[in-house]
Amino acid sequence: MSDTVQTADNQYLTFTLDGEQYAVEVGKVKEVLEFTDLTKVPRTHDFMRGVINLRGSVVPVVDLRLKFDMGKTEQTIDTSIVVMEVGIDSEVVVIGTLADSVQEVIGLNDQQIEPAPNIGTAIDNKFIRGIGKLEDRFIIILDIDRIFKDEELATVTEHTA
Repeated sequence: MSDTVQTADNQYLTFTLDGEQYAVEVGKVKEVLEFTDLTKVPRTHDFMRGVINLRGSVVPVVDLRLKFDMGKTEQTIDTSIVVMEVGIDSEVVVIGTLADSVQEVIGLNDQQIEPAPNIGTAIDNKFIRGIGKLEDRFIIILDIDRIFKDEELATVTEHTA
Protein backbone atom coordinates (compact mmCIF):
# COMPACT_ATOMS: atom_id res chain seq x y z
CA MET A 1 0.00 0.00 0.00
CA SER A 2 1.30 3.45 -0.93
CA ASP A 3 2.08 6.01 1.74
CA THR A 4 1.00 8.88 -0.52
CA VAL A 5 -2.60 9.97 -0.59
CA GLN A 6 -3.82 12.17 -3.41
CA THR A 7 -5.81 15.03 -1.98
CA ALA A 8 -7.77 17.64 -3.84
CA ASP A 9 -6.47 21.16 -3.55
CA ASN A 10 -9.84 22.82 -4.03
CA GLN A 11 -13.33 22.01 -2.73
CA TYR A 12 -16.40 22.97 -4.77
CA LEU A 13 -20.16 22.81 -4.30
CA THR A 14 -21.76 21.51 -7.50
CA PHE A 15 -25.23 22.39 -8.72
CA THR A 16 -27.21 22.28 -11.94
CA LEU A 17 -28.52 25.05 -14.15
CA ASP A 18 -30.51 24.06 -17.24
CA GLY A 19 -29.13 20.51 -17.19
CA GLU A 20 -25.45 21.49 -16.94
CA GLN A 21 -23.23 21.10 -13.89
CA TYR A 22 -21.65 24.17 -12.33
CA ALA A 23 -19.53 24.68 -9.24
CA VAL A 24 -18.46 27.41 -6.83
CA GLU A 25 -15.75 27.37 -4.19
CA VAL A 26 -17.04 25.91 -0.92
CA GLY A 27 -15.40 28.79 0.94
CA LYS A 28 -17.88 31.16 -0.71
CA VAL A 29 -20.94 29.12 0.28
CA LYS A 30 -22.61 30.08 3.52
CA GLU A 31 -25.51 27.62 3.32
CA VAL A 32 -27.99 25.87 1.05
CA LEU A 33 -31.70 26.44 1.58
CA GLU A 34 -34.84 24.87 0.19
CA PHE A 35 -36.66 27.16 -2.19
CA THR A 36 -38.92 29.55 -0.31
CA ASP A 37 -41.25 32.37 -1.29
CA LEU A 38 -39.41 35.44 -2.53
CA THR A 39 -40.50 39.02 -1.99
CA LYS A 40 -40.21 40.84 -5.33
CA VAL A 41 -38.38 44.17 -5.25
CA PRO A 42 -39.85 46.70 -7.72
CA ARG A 43 -37.72 48.23 -10.50
CA THR A 44 -34.93 45.68 -10.40
CA HIS A 45 -33.47 43.57 -13.21
CA ASP A 46 -35.40 40.46 -14.28
CA PHE A 47 -32.65 38.19 -12.91
CA MET A 48 -33.16 39.73 -9.45
CA ARG A 49 -35.97 37.42 -8.39
CA GLY A 50 -36.53 38.98 -4.97
CA VAL A 51 -35.35 38.89 -1.38
CA ILE A 52 -35.64 36.46 1.51
CA ASN A 53 -35.45 36.90 5.25
CA LEU A 54 -32.47 34.94 6.53
CA ARG A 55 -32.52 35.07 10.31
CA GLY A 56 -33.47 38.75 10.33
CA SER A 57 -31.28 39.83 7.40
CA VAL A 58 -32.54 40.75 3.96
CA VAL A 59 -30.78 38.62 1.34
CA PRO A 60 -31.21 39.33 -2.39
CA VAL A 61 -31.83 36.24 -4.54
CA VAL A 62 -30.52 36.17 -8.11
CA ASP A 63 -31.56 33.76 -10.86
CA LEU A 64 -28.29 32.79 -12.56
CA ARG A 65 -30.22 31.12 -15.37
CA LEU A 66 -31.79 34.47 -16.27
CA LYS A 67 -28.45 36.24 -15.86
CA PHE A 68 -26.87 33.75 -18.27
CA ASP A 69 -29.80 33.88 -20.76
CA MET A 70 -30.90 30.30 -20.01
CA GLY A 71 -34.51 31.06 -19.13
CA LYS A 72 -36.17 31.44 -15.76
CA THR A 73 -35.55 28.89 -13.00
CA GLU A 74 -38.81 27.08 -12.36
CA GLN A 75 -39.61 25.89 -8.86
CA THR A 76 -39.41 22.13 -8.40
CA ILE A 77 -38.88 19.88 -5.41
CA ASP A 78 -35.11 20.12 -6.06
CA THR A 79 -34.85 23.90 -6.52
CA SER A 80 -32.52 25.40 -3.94
CA ILE A 81 -31.11 28.74 -2.89
CA VAL A 82 -27.33 28.73 -2.50
CA VAL A 83 -26.43 31.52 -0.08
CA MET A 84 -22.93 32.88 -0.69
CA GLU A 85 -20.61 35.54 0.59
CA VAL A 86 -19.19 37.43 -2.36
CA GLY A 87 -16.93 40.42 -2.76
CA ILE A 88 -18.52 43.48 -4.34
CA ASP A 89 -16.55 46.71 -4.37
CA SER A 90 -14.21 45.58 -1.54
CA GLU A 91 -17.21 44.62 0.59
CA VAL A 92 -18.42 41.14 1.54
CA VAL A 93 -22.10 40.79 0.64
CA VAL A 94 -24.45 37.88 1.24
CA ILE A 95 -26.39 36.91 -1.90
CA GLY A 96 -28.60 33.95 -2.70
CA THR A 97 -28.58 32.26 -6.11
CA LEU A 98 -31.18 29.87 -7.44
CA ALA A 99 -30.07 26.41 -8.54
CA ASP A 100 -32.19 23.79 -10.29
CA SER A 101 -30.65 21.31 -7.87
CA VAL A 102 -27.62 21.10 -5.58
CA GLN A 103 -25.48 18.02 -6.15
CA GLU A 104 -22.46 17.48 -3.92
CA VAL A 105 -19.15 18.83 -2.66
CA ILE A 106 -16.25 17.65 -4.81
CA GLY A 107 -12.51 18.03 -4.62
CA LEU A 108 -10.43 18.94 -7.64
CA ASN A 109 -6.69 19.43 -7.87
CA ASP A 110 -5.12 21.91 -10.27
CA GLN A 111 -4.42 19.19 -12.86
CA GLN A 112 -8.17 18.50 -13.09
CA ILE A 113 -9.02 22.10 -13.98
CA GLU A 114 -8.51 23.54 -17.46
CA PRO A 115 -8.92 27.14 -18.60
CA ALA A 116 -12.33 28.17 -19.87
CA PRO A 117 -12.84 27.60 -23.60
CA ASN A 118 -13.44 30.60 -25.86
CA ILE A 119 -16.46 29.09 -27.63
CA GLY A 120 -19.51 26.98 -27.00
CA THR A 121 -20.61 28.15 -23.56
CA ALA A 122 -23.89 29.82 -22.72
CA ILE A 123 -22.24 32.25 -20.33
CA ASP A 124 -19.55 34.87 -20.73
CA ASN A 125 -16.08 33.40 -20.20
CA LYS A 126 -15.15 36.20 -17.81
CA PHE A 127 -17.47 34.50 -15.29
CA ILE A 128 -15.78 31.10 -15.66
CA ARG A 129 -12.74 30.21 -13.57
CA GLY A 130 -12.19 26.96 -15.45
CA ILE A 131 -13.59 23.59 -16.49
CA GLY A 132 -13.20 20.79 -13.97
CA LYS A 133 -12.80 17.20 -15.12
CA LEU A 134 -14.07 14.56 -12.72
CA GLU A 135 -14.19 11.02 -14.08
CA ASP A 136 -16.35 11.34 -17.21
CA ARG A 137 -17.96 14.68 -16.25
CA PHE A 138 -17.13 18.27 -17.07
CA ILE A 139 -18.05 20.89 -14.48
CA ILE A 140 -18.07 24.61 -15.20
CA ILE A 141 -16.38 26.35 -12.28
CA LEU A 142 -17.82 29.83 -11.82
CA ASP A 143 -15.87 32.82 -10.56
CA ILE A 144 -18.73 34.02 -8.39
CA ASP A 145 -16.99 37.25 -7.36
CA ARG A 146 -16.64 38.26 -11.03
CA ILE A 147 -20.31 37.54 -11.68
CA PHE A 148 -21.29 39.81 -8.85
CA LYS A 149 -18.76 42.51 -9.76
CA ASP A 150 -20.82 43.08 -12.86
CA GLU A 151 -22.21 46.60 -12.58
CA GLU A 152 -25.84 45.55 -13.01
CA LEU A 153 -25.51 43.01 -10.19
CA ALA A 154 -23.94 45.55 -7.90
CA THR A 155 -27.25 47.42 -8.10
CA VAL A 156 -28.96 44.35 -6.60
CA THR A 157 -27.36 45.09 -3.25
CA GLU A 158 -28.19 48.80 -3.50
CA HIS A 159 -31.91 48.00 -3.81
CA THR A 160 -31.86 45.78 -0.73
CA ALA A 161 -29.57 47.85 1.51
